[in-house]
Amino acid sequence: MNVSGPTIRVFTTCPQSKDGASESYAARVAEVARWSEEAEFHGILVYTDNSLVDPWLVAQLILQSTRSLSPLVAVQPVYMHPYAAAKMIASLAFLHGRRLDVNLVAGGFRKDLLALADETPHDDRYERLVEYAEVVRGLLSAARPFSFEGSYYRVRNLQLRPAVPQELRPSFFVSGSSPAGLEAARKLEATAVKYPQPAHEERSAADPNGTGLGIRVGIIARESDEEAWAVAHDRFPGSRMGQLTHRLAMEATDSHWHRQLSARQNGDEPIPDPYWLWPFQNYQTFCPYLVGSHERVAGELRAYADSGFRTLIVDIPVSPADLGHIGVALERALAPVAP
Repeated sequence: MNVSGPTIRVFTTCPQSKDGASESYAARVAEVARWSEEAEFHGILVYTDNSLVDPWLVAQLILQSTRSLSPLVAVQPVYMHPYAAAKMIASLAFLHGRRLDVNLVAGGFRKDLLALADETPHDDRYERLVEYAEVVRGLLSAARPFSFEGSYYRVRNLQLRPAVPQELRPSFFVSGSSPAGLEAARKLEATAVKYPQPAHEERSAADPNGTGLGIRVGIIARESDEEAWAVAHDRFPGSRMGQLTHRLAMEATDSHWHRQLSARQNGDEPIPDPYWLWPFQNYQTFCPYLVGSHERVAGELRAYADSGFRTLIVDIPVSPADLGHIGVALERALAPVAP
């Protein structure tokens, strides 16, 4: 007798504008979006911070370049009023007849927040985020003028036009590994996305209150461990400058996940455990990596799924082959197993 494996919703990550030339960036976004759709993934995460182009304009590019892929747009309350965010969702739904998803971000780089005169303490930023999402969600779903009275936002008899059909309304995600972030996701009945510890340390992740859980990781999977590690070392060589930048960023951050990951140390050598932090420690990416054979990576992914993580956001892909290997690992991770 077989038991069906768990279902996982998979997103890739969009290239960042600061990593390439302006004249080729739009084409690169469209290319990666099409790879992601051809791999039959659900959507693609679009970052936001002070150094990047506007994520809503990138989402527009993605919608124009694909048929069904859902942009997962990072939304930081400091950047725009919740009405403006709701209006953007409604406008894109109207123009394209497509839905997108919303990734609610409470923090960011400390210097970016200070440059915008936002000195709100860490946990208070998540309280503000909850109010922000309640206004956006209220505007998207209200059939009549909407009012809200909170500590951070107030609107009175505000109506969103054009209205958004039920089937085009977004799912909400909350980025954050801290207790405040998880509590915000619970209040909003949103998916809480974290940068995870190794799977064997996430055994108690399942939330009895039913909060959806997701992880963001990079994946380099190949037929053998040796091949995967060769790709990993070629892609992420050690960088003394990157290590120094990482250390400086650590000194200035109040990010729970950043400190949590930085407390661990990996070298550049292959390790039996597929969980690898070397790219993060060299300031080359901001998530852990899973490196190894399809079977080894599949085992780690299966363990995360068994712990309750049902959303997977993978790092920026380098090629369609990358996504193909990730697909093989996922297929093996989610295959039916004997009880």
